[in-house]
Amino acid sequence: MSFWEYVGNRHQQLLTDAYQHASAVFQCMVLATLIGVVLGVVTYRSDWAGNLATAATSTILTIPSLAMIGLLIPVVGLGVPPTVIALTLYGLLPIVRNSIVGLRGVDPSLVDAAKGIGMSRVMRLARVELPLAWPPILTGIRVSTQMLMGIAAIAAYASGPGLGNEIFRGLASLGSKNALNQVLSGTLGIIVLALLFDAAYVLLGRLTIPRGVRV
Repeated sequence: MSFWEYVGNRHQQLLTDAYQHASAVFQCMVLATLIGVVLGVVTYRSDWAGNLATAATSTILTIPSLAMIGLLIPVVGLGVPPTVIALTLYGLLPIVRNSIVGLRGVDPSLVDAAKGIGMSRVMRLARVELPLAWPPILTGIRVSTQMLMGIAAIAAYASGPGLGNEIFRGLASLGSKNALNQVLSGTLGIIVLALLFDAAYVLLGRLTIPRGVRV
């Protein structure tokens, strides 16, 4: 059976796996973004706190993904929980780092001007600092998403959702007539999803970042 015949026969299952893969990555990215930006906001004013946050999230990224999921299985079981926890943790570093860099890069004179017109610290953060720091934060989100697309495939080891199941089934049956087709369809599916997500982020950047800030 050729690759395209395999895809035609299995298109329904492949679409389901692709949807589950994209959904898992998207939801984990939302969690990672919320946690990462909060960590950036809390720590960017202090050098040691910012370095600590960056070092902690960097350490998480050094743990092999298979080992991370394997360590989580006895604690939270199989399926979605270890997938969500692992992907969220792995997605933190680029977001935390870029949040800190972006917030520290805001022109102090703009913050002082906002303070001069009576804005509270929270208002300055929400209306001045975070909007100006948004471009590097969005870049961090894009980098994290590309990483998680690949790492999410390992979730199949813990019976997690996504295209990794197709890859693992192919690897487990090497030598059979459809093993290569399974691995190839799962891999290409992840690549397509990564490109679609990246295109969506480019569009989001054009819609949310003023032209003057982009320049």
